[in-house]
Amino acid sequence: MKISIPDFSLVVLIGPTGSGKSSFARKHFLETEIVSSDACRAVVSDDETDQAASGDAFELLRLTAGIRLRRRKLTVIDATSVQPRDRAELVQLARQYHALPIALVLNIDPDLCHERNQGRANRDFGPHVARNHSKALRRGLRGLQKEGFRQVHIMNAPAEVDALEITREPLWTDLRHDEGPFDIIGDIHGCFDELTDLLTRLGYDLDPYAPGESLLSARHPEGRRAYFVGDITDRGPRNVDCLRLVMGMCAEGSGHCVMGNHDFKLSKWLKGRDVKQTHGLDRTVAELSACSEAFRKEVSDFIYDLRSHAWLAGGRLVVAHAGLKAEMHGRGSAAVRSFAMFGETTGEVDEFGLPVRLEWAREYRGEADVVYGHTPTIEAEWLNGTLCIDTGCVFGGKLTALRWPERETVSIPAARQYSEPAKPLDHGSGRTAQQDHDRLLYFDDYARKQRIETRLGGTVMIPEENALAALEVMSRFAVDPRWLIYLPPTMAACPTAPEGPFLERPEQALDFYATRGVTDLVVEEKHMGSRALIVVARDADAAAARFGTEVGKAGVIYTRTGRAFFNDEALEAAVVARIGQAVGKAGLWDQLETDWLLLDAELMPWSAKAQELLRKQYYPTVAAARTSAEILIEALDAAQDIEGLESLRARAETRRANALAMGRTIEGYCWDASSIEDYRIAPFHILAAEGRVLTDRPHDWHMETLATLCAADPILRTTGWRRIDPSSEADRKAVIDWWLDHTGAGGEGMVFKPNTFVVKGEKGLIQPAMKVRGRDYLRIIYGPDYDLPENIERLRKRGLMRKFSLADREFRLGLEGLSRFVERKPLRQIHECALGVLGLESEPVDPRL
Repeated sequence: MKISIPDFSLVVLIGPTGSGKSSFARKHFLETEIVSSDACRAVVSDDETDQAASGDAFELLRLTAGIRLRRRKLTVIDATSVQPRDRAELVQLARQYHALPIALVLNIDPDLCHERNQGRANRDFGPHVARNHSKALRRGLRGLQKEGFRQVHIMNAPAEVDALEITREPLWTDLRHDEGPFDIIGDIHGCFDELTDLLTRLGYDLDPYAPGESLLSARHPEGRRAYFVGDITDRGPRNVDCLRLVMGMCAEGSGHCVMGNHDFKLSKWLKGRDVKQTHGLDRTVAELSACSEAFRKEVSDFIYDLRSHAWLAGGRLVVAHAGLKAEMHGRGSAAVRSFAMFGETTGEVDEFGLPVRLEWAREYRGEADVVYGHTPTIEAEWLNGTLCIDTGCVFGGKLTALRWPERETVSIPAARQYSEPAKPLDHGSGRTAQQDHDRLLYFDDYARKQRIETRLGGTVMIPEENALAALEVMSRFAVDPRWLIYLPPTMAACPTAPEGPFLERPEQALDFYATRGVTDLVVEEKHMGSRALIVVARDADAAAARFGTEVGKAGVIYTRTGRAFFNDEALEAAVVARIGQAVGKAGLWDQLETDWLLLDAELMPWSAKAQELLRKQYYPTVAAARTSAEILIEALDAAQDIEGLESLRARAETRRANALAMGRTIEGYCWDASSIEDYRIAPFHILAAEGRVLTDRPHDWHMETLATLCAADPILRTTGWRRIDPSSEADRKAVIDWWLDHTGAGGEGMVFKPNTFVVKGEKGLIQPAMKVRGRDYLRIIYGPDYDLPENIERLRKRGLMRKFSLADREFRLGLEGLSRFVERKPLRQIHECALGVLGLESEPVDPRL
């Protein structure tokens, strides 16, 4: 005998001890799929026959089975399960996780069971045990389906057990093999003209219309298929024609449909049930009453066969009439079917007499896009990866489709209002549904270990303690989180110079990239300023529309840790306005077809707080080193000419020179900025604009484009840069000489980058940028005398691999979060990446690198 079971189900083996359940289970199922009561007894007591441990063993069995079912894994219960109360617990467990309970019954003669037990170790109990099990089993055989088992298969003899073949079939809702593409169409409600107009706009070729009962169809020349979210009829003027078209497309394979609540009610009427003809059903009944009985049966059979929902595209898409929680995707139960058709309500009614619905989409955290209808809205708007595309066509709104995977909506306005809504459609707050939801972020979304998948490859793990530390910093000090769409990565230092008075030199960066096959580098001047992220919009209205803010700001400037760069909001607004005007003068709003930009820049001078830190912590070091050197030199000048003092004097003079150099370097960072004209901003990346992350553009494009921006306002400073081949001797010499001149004149250093923004090698992502800092700048980092021979040799042993790894992971996270923002993902998913970058900063990496 062959039987087919769902590939996701709870299979309960039922039979007396000795009936062969364990052997049967091992023959037909994976070892990992079997949860055995005997094995659980052994786990909790070291003896699988210890009946005194049964209570704990079955607690472990239910826990293990529940975890597997929660993870949507087929699970097999290997226990006697001959008592109704034991089976009831298992059926309830299956319902809890929306799995279908399947009963496989081994109804074997108890004498044979006893005979088998006698040949097994530790099974020396009397024949009464198998006999009692068998009696209990047979008393309940006829009622197994009433107990809730969806399938019951009974084997009455060993030959039947041996002959059984089991195949697995996906659940009816499991259509993950179907990748689309799809055009998902909202509630039609009898609006036939709008439906045909929408299909035409979507590119479908429609059959010529003919009156009657024959089915109509439409097909897309590129093989796209329509997916209808249900509620085909009621309230509208042409319900039968809508049925003819939807049924025809489904029969032909160019369309699919899930069950809506109106379809379900119509099905009950078609089957002769007594239903109230309200909410537009009376119009559909009137039309169908004029049709033949054969057509009504065809409609009845069509609706009866509709799925509750469709789980599609590798699990990345769910289509359900009223939506579906993540834990219900691709599962089967009465609760799943009810939720998919009706949603979730409180049991109360509002002032319009309608059920008060729970807002499941606000709590949705699943990975799949959920597209649904049921509750009419003015606009189809994404919320936490869910989209309601019932835009109230029958109420005078429009009929909307979602093109998937493109995630583009297409709409046709209603020709007129066909029905009066019981409740006025919600016009919203002026923000999108997602923006309105993102005004409040949830602690539990972040206060845990994070596992973040990035599109550049690899998973980045953020320990819980790091996530909590980042969350505290963000919640206390960060700018309004709606602006915080990106945090930049740390930058790796170049490999250490092997000899000489320099700790870092360009040769090491050049060799690093050349040995990895990178032949096109951009080298940029590194400014002595603070990293600043600048969000600038065309105006405050554009900012509010895209970022969902309400305070009338056209942008913000924040640090690499998410804090506001300026304490003075008026000054920040003035700087943002100047940058926005410069963007306009440079023609970038139109060139990039955007109303906002994200710029990565250096802002000079250092903030007042940073300057105060320099003066309090570094100036005393400089002063002490200089003073001690001068005192020693003065003493040596006064001393007699004693042999050996020359080297001591030379050392003192070197120490004084180093202190002076460090002081000059610090001064390069510090000046008073009493007005906006005192600031200098050097942008070096245009990271994102509307609809795109601009990492698809090479770095030379960024530098050339930003040069036009900087020319538009004197507070913007152009960054010096060159494009070189690291394997070219001429290019190497030119960039080394440039670096020596630049750092010798007090510059911080230079940054070396592959011209292509993202480069992958044989071992994965190649470091996106590498800094080579100047000899004098490093005095701020390591102290004024770091390059004395005894010090620099010790520093050459500095470990760089942690820093390289950190830079790599933060780069992946930054671009992942920015891509999510451009794709209009929920803010929690964007902040997952931003908080991840900040959380990684808690790792034990030498901060001097």
